[in-house]
Amino acid sequence: MGMDVELRHLRAFASVARHRSFSRAAEELLITQPALSRTIAQLEGNLSVRLLDRSSRHVELTDTGAEFLVHVERVLSTLDQALAVARHRVTLRLGFSWLLPDPWTQRTVSRFEESTGATVALTRTDDPLQALRQRSLDIAVVRGDVDAPRGARILHLFDEPRIAVCSEHCDLTRLDHLDWTDVQYWPLVVNTVSGTTGPWSWPADQRPAQIIETANYDEWLETVATGRGIGIVPEVARRRTQHPAVRFVALTNAPTIPVSLVHLPDARRTLIRRFLDAAVQTTSA
Repeated sequence: MGMDVELRHLRAFASVARHRSFSRAAEELLITQPALSRTIAQLEGNLSVRLLDRSSRHVELTDTGAEFLVHVERVLSTLDQALAVARHRVTLRLGFSWLLPDPWTQRTVSRFEESTGATVALTRTDDPLQALRQRSLDIAVVRGDVDAPRGARILHLFDEPRIAVCSEHCDLTRLDHLDWTDVQYWPLVVNTVSGTTGPWSWPADQRPAQIIETANYDEWLETVATGRGIGIVPEVARRRTQHPAVRFVALTNAPTIPVSLVHLPDARRTLIRRFLDAAVQTTSA
């Protein structure tokens, strides 16, 4: 008969015993009072013993119930400790290609870790979507248009403004701003792997005549710093990039850059859903 006793029975009994009330226990367990009463009745029926005395105005433990509660609380405490250890060893792998959005990232990671006990491992990779395809990531932060793996789910978070960046010796530093349609008159340095701006960002008749290609963010930044061309990046770079040889210039009339989370639906569903929940809550806060 004892094999029919489930964890939900023990938690329900412990809650009623602690509160000495079915109504308060039902509120704590987020179930209805009739459902809680049925659960306790099932427990007593499975054990063939009466654990609670409902004859008085307040719920009281029978002698057997009081003895049973000691063991139940010990079991639940041991289980909760085991779950806490396991949760702290669970890691969600979050991939990104370069600077993460702030303060969204810090707030989302903190919210997720506090609510789940799991840990977020931040993984920098030039191509997070490819890493997602290879299952070396659980979820990826992606800027711009998303060429997602087949069957992947995409959650759009928000849009980031763009800004121009150039060498400290570039003539662009003499201007207080650069219009999006005037970028075509400047050599443009492009990160072909993880960049968000390239010749594809303009109509054919407005594209920059000279394109300098690089393969990652570091190469892109150093190429701009040497004065070989200007770059266009999300505005977060102005706050986060520390390079003595580059300057940032306001960019007017530029389209914004979408920021999204991408994940595969068959991978660690519960953990990813909890992270997505934290991400949405942070975005809407």
